[in-house]
Amino acid sequence: MKFVAVTACPTGIAHSQMAAENLETTAEERGHDIHVEVQGAMGTENEIPDDTLAAADAVIIAADTSVPTDRFDGKIVVDGPVKDAVNDAGGMIDEAVERAGGDADASSADEAAQEAEAQSASSPPSQAHDAADADEAADASATDSSSQSSTSSDGGLLARLKKLFS
Repeated sequence: MKFVAVTACPTGIAHSQMAAENLETTAEERGHDIHVEVQGAMGTENEIPDDTLAAADAVIIAADTSVPTDRFDGKIVVDGPVKDAVNDAGGMIDEAVERAGGDADASSADEAAQEAEAQSASSPPSQAHDAADADEAADASATDSSSQSSTSSDGGLLARLKKLFS
């Protein structure tokens, strides 16, 4: 899925940057496209282009200050404090996926199933069985990668910073 996000806090130095990084990392790990705009005392950084906004399935706003939302009219908007994006970016992305009517794991599995069907339709029967095995392997790898992504941010510098600022 495609998302746009805005992170904003009164200072716009640490928390909004951490929130932006977490949203970007988590979305990319889950196979989503995301463009994150950061707003703070120094102005707007990485402003969302109109064409990117138009293509977005949902908007995520993680802000402790007022963010004008008129440009998001007609879009699904998930909002919460910056702390939510710092501590639980996955939860915000999951909510955006759910509200936009998508399923992160199902989209990968559907693509693998369509590819397997295309191969089996143009392959002799012995290769059709191999395509079905490939489909099962794709489902297993999608499940493995989603479980790995949830543990990859459990340690390290980013986790310590999250704990420090929460």
